[in-house]
Amino acid sequence: MNSFGRIFRVTIFGESHGPMIGVTIDGVPAGISLSKEDFYADIERRKAGAAGTTPRKEEDEPKIISGVFNDFTTGAPLTILFENNNVQSKDYDAIKAVPRPGHADFVLNRKFKGFNDYRGGGHSSGRLTLALVAAGVVAKKVLGDQIKISAALTEAGGNKDIEAAIQAAIENQDSIGGIVTCSVTGLPLGLGEPFFDSAESVISHAIFSVPAIKGIEFGSGFKAAAMKGSEHNDAIINERGDTATNNAGGINGGITNGNELYFHIAVKPTSSTPKEQKTWNEQTKSVESFTVKGRHDLCIALRVPVVAEAATAIALADLLQIVNCYK
Repeated sequence: MNSFGRIFRVTIFGESHGPMIGVTIDGVPAGISLSKEDFYADIERRKAGAAGTTPRKEEDEPKIISGVFNDFTTGAPLTILFENNNVQSKDYDAIKAVPRPGHADFVLNRKFKGFNDYRGGGHSSGRLTLALVAAGVVAKKVLGDQIKISAALTEAGGNKDIEAAIQAAIENQDSIGGIVTCSVTGLPLGLGEPFFDSAESVISHAIFSVPAIKGIEFGSGFKAAAMKGSEHNDAIINERGDTATNNAGGINGGITNGNELYFHIAVKPTSSTPKEQKTWNEQTKSVESFTVKGRHDLCIALRVPVVAEAATAIALADLLQIVNCYK
């Protein structure tokens, strides 16, 4: 439900407009250097402020309340908190009766019988990705310096020119989606536990926990469906298992093969578009015109790369810990 991982286990809690959000991580090895300063770089990458992002700005100061002593992990559960200070909950009064199209308002209300915190999306808000990023910082530490994870927005609104796409979204006052590409180098051969915990399965599970993700493809992905086997197969060129091509995206049979692991993810347009839409009004029992209130990103994909890195690091840290148990 709100936890992910077998050994490196991440639990996220809090709501978008609650007093705070946070994450508890179990299975962190003792003796890893960790202080709040280690979180700043990735937290800054996730923050709003660039053109096309939400006007809501939070301090996002990490508070480590357990699992660290004298700037080293203790091996006990590690808990990090972030306060929510810049909230405008009144912007969400209307969605008690009028669920926003594309959001989870309607299904959350029905699933939890109206007891869910609907403000800003509550526990389903993109705000919770801050906790994912924090867990990702710890996961990257567990993976070590040899393993490098890098993600970037490579397309927005169907345009490779990101700045032009964002400018068009601002002028049109309508939201856009994007494609984020993530790569991992320095991975050892052997991560992944087929069938159900294959490397693709575990990474995909973590990636799809990020709000607004609608698709993922590893290596050549859907293009593989139109290729011949002789084209798609990656020739092995030495005893290390290096390959001449990388259509597999660094994974064979659900197990990392030591080559670069890479995948692309599709990020949908932000559901909270300034454009007028139609939705169901629970009070009047009719379909009515609706305009979203509040502060939102026109292109949430701008802030996804660091979150994708975090989700990938969490998945790989757990797979690595599983492999270490065999030793």
